[in-house]
Amino acid sequence: MNSSLIYSLRETVIAYSKKEIFKDLTFNLHKGEFIALVGKNGSGKTTLMNVINGNQEIDQGELWNLESIKTSYFNQDFDFIDEAQTVEKELKELFNNDNDFYKIDIFCENLFIDKNKKINTLSGGQQRRVGLIKSLIVDSDILLLDEPTNHLDLESIIWLENYLKNYNGAILCVSHDRQFLNNFTNKVFWIDRGSLKISPKGFKNFDEWSANLLAQEERELKNRKQFVNIEVEWASRGVKARVKRNLKRVERAKELKKTLEKDIFSYKKAIAKIKRKAIQSEHNEAKCIAEFYNTFLSYKAPSEKIILKDFNLKISKSDRIGLIGNNGTGKSTFLKLLVGEMKVDKGTLKVKKNLEFSYFDQMRNDLKDNKSIKKILVPNGGDYIKVYGKERHVCSYLKDFMFDPSKANDPVSTLSGGQKNKLLLSKVLSNPKTGLILDEPTNDLDIETLDLLQEMLVNYKGTLLIVSHDRDFLDQTVNKILFFEGDGNIIFFNGGYSDFIKYQLILEDEKKEFSNNKIENKTIKKNTLNNNKLTYKLEYELEKIPENIEDINLHISDLQLKLSDPNLFKQNRELFIDLTKKLSKYEEKLNYSENRWLELMSMKSEN
Repeated sequence: MNSSLIYSLRETVIAYSKKEIFKDLTFNLHKGEFIALVGKNGSGKTTLMNVINGNQEIDQGELWNLESIKTSYFNQDFDFIDEAQTVEKELKELFNNDNDFYKIDIFCENLFIDKNKKINTLSGGQQRRVGLIKSLIVDSDILLLDEPTNHLDLESIIWLENYLKNYNGAILCVSHDRQFLNNFTNKVFWIDRGSLKISPKGFKNFDEWSANLLAQEERELKNRKQFVNIEVEWASRGVKARVKRNLKRVERAKELKKTLEKDIFSYKKAIAKIKRKAIQSEHNEAKCIAEFYNTFLSYKAPSEKIILKDFNLKISKSDRIGLIGNNGTGKSTFLKLLVGEMKVDKGTLKVKKNLEFSYFDQMRNDLKDNKSIKKILVPNGGDYIKVYGKERHVCSYLKDFMFDPSKANDPVSTLSGGQKNKLLLSKVLSNPKTGLILDEPTNDLDIETLDLLQEMLVNYKGTLLIVSHDRDFLDQTVNKILFFEGDGNIIFFNGGYSDFIKYQLILEDEKKEFSNNKIENKTIKKNTLNNNKLTYKLEYELEKIPENIEDINLHISDLQLKLSDPNLFKQNRELFIDLTKKLSKYEEKLNYSENRWLELMSMKSEN
């Protein structure tokens, strides 16, 4: 066998609770393969990971792996040795060598965890990060990751991407975050109707590759249908009972038709999508729905933490706002203020009278495991749910979101994490109000549901606020950004997520350039102060500065005129950002030139 081969399954059958999940499953895992594991919710992704991790046995087939293979698995059900001890002590238990303890500082620093805090004092999201660290910090041959970016901020996600790119083993990752998978995977395992299809390229090529496979399957089904129609037509003409081979051909025609119908149904089910309907909101003429004016809010205990500081913002009816920033910077608190669950300490917050929000909660507080799926959608009983103002049978509505109607009375506890999210989304989106708040809606969703959620939100006519760390999802759904820096500082940006990141990079470049100019100014000043008399070179510089200032002012006027066009940003974002960057640089040059002129004039007057 190839020396880089780590794990192999051959012609494997895997069943769960008497239900066959995989038949004839065959694949290899090699060192250096970073695999995106893709499939609809409930398709068997978790089952496959459990088999690789040794938590579930195969029913038939051949399994091979390296002797003493080490597998690390991060999923939703992570355990701690002792929740009453500190993070550092918990992580030290994983090492046999004290020389490896330095890794604890590296991981805790990059995932923003205080190693000295006790685990039972951490929030659920912070505990999840500790669980992720436990799976990453030890050396393993195979790393299994189930939604590792859930509850991570963008900075931590980017660090994780870079860490995984250099991983010394094989990685199998399930994630809803397209950009995350794009950035580090080099292979795809696609679970489709019980079979595993393998792409030798990373997730970046998944859409094109999978579309080609489905198109090829459609062509094969059409060819089969033509052949079967010929056989069935022959059989329907009638045959002589005494001719045995003719009877066999009739039976074969019936079997071919039955198998074809089954395969066509399977194909249509595979390409079926959640029914897209425009999400309607109640009619509302008022343009401004909420206004923050000089607002201030802080938490007093255990120590003062500022959430909002001199914050001003108007939210309009048609705004689609993405809330980003590190965990704990105030995003959820901001939403609580908006829906009336909290009040500001100082300043004013005016919210339009009778404004209502539909709220998707990442903690799934509306889901109770002992309730049935049907009871979640119709908590007051009955068989009908109001969808966009019209009565729909609950089973019919469940089919829209690709749930099996026969399972309507099953408890929520039987659903996977992704299916629970999909159920809660179906409830929130059935009849959204004038405002729609989605707090990490993409967690645990399969790619198909995520794509269709994006399409549904595009048609929503009300006010949309989304908290998410999914970069691609934000780019597709919002046109304004609120960036929570921390310490009460919030940056408002008129544009999508990618535009905001570009703008931030421009600001960073300008800060560096300004800092370099200050150093240069100090050096010049030091040199000129050593000699009270202006040199010929400085006299010439002083003479030319007014001309330079006039030229700079002309450029500034021209740029300001172009930027005064209210439609420029919508029509050409790249041009808007480029002109803004140029304007900032010319204003900086003007400031420098004016100060330099005053400095030289002062030196000349002293002579």
